[in-house]
Amino acid sequence: MINSVAVYCGSSPGHDSKYPAIAWALGQLLAARGIRLVYGGGGVGMMGAVANGVLEGGGAITGVIPVFLNTRELKHAGVADMRVVDTMHERKQIMVTESDGFIALPGGFGTLDELFEVLTWSQLAIHDRPVGILNVDGYFDGILVTLDVMVERGFLRQEDRDRVVAAETGEALLEAMAAWQVPETLKFTLAR
Repeated sequence: MINSVAVYCGSSPGHDSKYPAIAWALGQLLAARGIRLVYGGGGVGMMGAVANGVLEGGGAITGVIPVFLNTRELKHAGVADMRVVDTMHERKQIMVTESDGFIALPGGFGTLDELFEVLTWSQLAIHDRPVGILNVDGYFDGILVTLDVMVERGFLRQEDRDRVVAAETGEALLEAMAAWQVPETLKFTLAR
């Protein structure tokens, strides 16, 4: 059961207004389903849009922002549960600890860092929660193809590739994440 989800996304809105609109719609969907948003705490760009969607839908949010980004990303003033931490490592750890699943929206290096960290942690049996990509307008197509090439060339096992699910809509992504099964090898590792 997914009661909370970490959303990784950019502090930029991108060049097309459809990206923040998708983030806002995901926030609305999370609020409607009673899923608490855990995110990077920003009030601008994609982060601000997803938080605004949740807030306008009457949902719950936990924001986590490092002190040094507070001025750059402008901490969201409307988020009551805002945790200000000292480092990016603390931010990422709290976001993982507080979440039952993880979603990547369009973003830059930080988004990819967070996405691949939670995938690596899944592979290493540090957690057993679903990781999803909201592949808006093919934004993540290149990364998904790269993962397939890694499998094809023997650098990634198919079961590890299958740790990430992708969909083009928030509804389809949440359904895929709810249906995701913990790989047998991960079940064995976690049981030891």
